[in-house]
Amino acid sequence: MTDRMQMFQPEVVTFGETMAVLMPNGSKGIEYTSHLEKSFGGAESNVAIGISRLGHRAGWFGRLGEDPLGRMILKRIRGEGVDVSRAELTSEAPTGLILRENVAGKSSVYYYRRHSAASRMEPVHLDESYIRQASILHVTGITPALSESCRDTVAEAIAIARRNGVKVCFDPNLRLKLWSVDKARETLFTFAEQADYFLPGLDELKLLYQTDNFDEIVEQLSRLQAVSIVKGGDAETFIVEQGKVRSIPYFKVEQVVDTVGAGDGFCAGFIAGLLKNYSLDEAVRLGNLVGAMVIQMEGDWEGIPTWEQVQATLNRVAHVER
Repeated sequence: MTDRMQMFQPEVVTFGETMAVLMPNGSKGIEYTSHLEKSFGGAESNVAIGISRLGHRAGWFGRLGEDPLGRMILKRIRGEGVDVSRAELTSEAPTGLILRENVAGKSSVYYYRRHSAASRMEPVHLDESYIRQASILHVTGITPALSESCRDTVAEAIAIARRNGVKVCFDPNLRLKLWSVDKARETLFTFAEQADYFLPGLDELKLLYQTDNFDEIVEQLSRLQAVSIVKGGDAETFIVEQGKVRSIPYFKVEQVVDTVGAGDGFCAGFIAGLLKNYSLDEAVRLGNLVGAMVIQMEGDWEGIPTWEQVQATLNRVAHVER
């Protein structure tokens, strides 16, 4: 084991595509604005930042272009306390880019990610010693949608985790701009069958299982070895465990500002709950709270709270309830 790893051993390791984000800083659309704000976003790095803010050690890696945007992303993820020692800047391809605007209440997103550095990830870029020292490997369905080599990389990472006793957390994160449901179905189900924790959204499951019938969806989930945490109920998150279903209610918010990153916030809260040795119900409750806090601020990850902010919110909720 290297001295670097001894200094910082992530409890959670995750990897995938993180892109630069440019968006107007006013009410004008991209076509008419003269000023664009610069940030970044990626499902896996969002989760890693959330876990770090919630008081646990997280490591994220991926491939970024050796360009100003790639360097900016790497520095800012590192600045959030996330270990990026296995991330790579490469001159072979550029960093992916997102343009986002919100005009007249309608949000639009434009992606420039084809042939990006992230899409060129291969199994050879994995460090088995880095993954095996973690407690949890978190992966999503976005990465395998980028390319065949990325799909092979996720498959190998899961194999490394399983042979080393590392728990696998899998969020399918179905992205229909990357692949069709029919193409995604086989890959996502294969990874779900190998996971310990499966974190789909209810709308995703309706598409993947081709049914709106909740009982049929539960029957399908019950065939997995994983505990399934189903996000996106009308007012609750569902836990499907050993064929039984229970629900954990959402935290109500007064105003929804931006729903981007809510699912990643939930994942970060849920995983942090597991690391704190919470029961499944309490881990989901923490995930619900973090997700509720995220949607009250703009940005992919900026609204993810610190552990101190979570505790302060819980204290206020408890006070109101009394």
